[in-house]
Amino acid sequence: MDTAGRREFLKQAVAGLGLIGVLREQSDRHLGFDLSAAGLQSGLIKTPQSMAQAGEAFLNSLSAGQRTAAILPFQSRQRQEFHYTPDPHVGITYKQLDQKQRQLADALLRVGLSQRGFVKAATVISLEPILREEERGQGPERDPELYYYALFGEPGSSKPWGWRFEGHHISLNFTLVDDEHIASTPSFFGAHPAEVEHGPRKGVRALAGEEDLSKMLLKSLDQQQRAQAVISKSAPSDILSGHSRKADPIKPVGLQASRMSGMQGEILMNLLMEYAGSMSSDIATARIANLRAAGFGDIYFAWAGGTERSQGHYYRIQGPSFLLEYDNVQDDANHIHSVWRDFKNDFGMDLLAEHYKNAHS
Repeated sequence: MDTAGRREFLKQAVAGLGLIGVLREQSDRHLGFDLSAAGLQSGLIKTPQSMAQAGEAFLNSLSAGQRTAAILPFQSRQRQEFHYTPDPHVGITYKQLDQKQRQLADALLRVGLSQRGFVKAATVISLEPILREEERGQGPERDPELYYYALFGEPGSSKPWGWRFEGHHISLNFTLVDDEHIASTPSFFGAHPAEVEHGPRKGVRALAGEEDLSKMLLKSLDQQQRAQAVISKSAPSDILSGHSRKADPIKPVGLQASRMSGMQGEILMNLLMEYAGSMSSDIATARIANLRAAGFGDIYFAWAGGTERSQGHYYRIQGPSFLLEYDNVQDDANHIHSVWRDFKNDFGMDLLAEHYKNAHS
């Protein structure tokens, strides 16, 4: 699909879901996925303050009944329970919002994501009607309006608060402290089908970069490096961290970045930026800065499974502070799950510990 065709498809997908406005002035550069450091830093905004303003505007648009569905206590256990299955989730759905409320909800999501990330979310959601058609009503309910916004606590107050956008194959979790600090993990994107195989949208791939860059890195390895990187001939059926509230920092396996060439290290960084670049520019910049500070050479890349498009495969990228997992095994290797986890700061736990420590000092 060429750039013009992709733009037209995305406009239609976004308009059909109520995810409107982000593509109005979409440039070819954004559609081309500019992942350079300059690209991540351009248009830098203060996401926590903007997010609080957008969250408060969305909250104020809700009726009393809608607030009951949308708002949960910040200390609720459900804040740390994320899911990416086509089941009911906590919060309020698109289906329950009028047009103005949808625009305000979209504005909140757009603060947390880059334009590219917002398009990625829209594309993932727009796969639901394809699944409904393929399954002929025999599977779970496939409805692009069954995506949920949940607020934990209230934006605009002096207390910590958070929010989540979640549904089938998406779970984006944000925690804010003092409207100055933000945690943005776990962040999950999936795609089914990973590549549309039939119909007018044949060839659409919501998570193409996550797959293509990893295979580029694997194919760049020499025989000795590959022997270290490939940890199994078969891939697990799903990401190993699953829905866990806390990611387990198991002993890293695979090929260490310090043993890669300069070109291979650049491919690895581009892959990391493919994930980070879905978030707003300051969140993305902070993610990359944090992993560099923890030691880029101490990041490990591990692969399991085949290397061709139709072969099930899995990879994990693990550094001292984070875990990134990708799995494409289910449905004849046409069903992707991917997630970014922070060992200490998922759901803002490290931020909150520091906040409460300072509050009682």
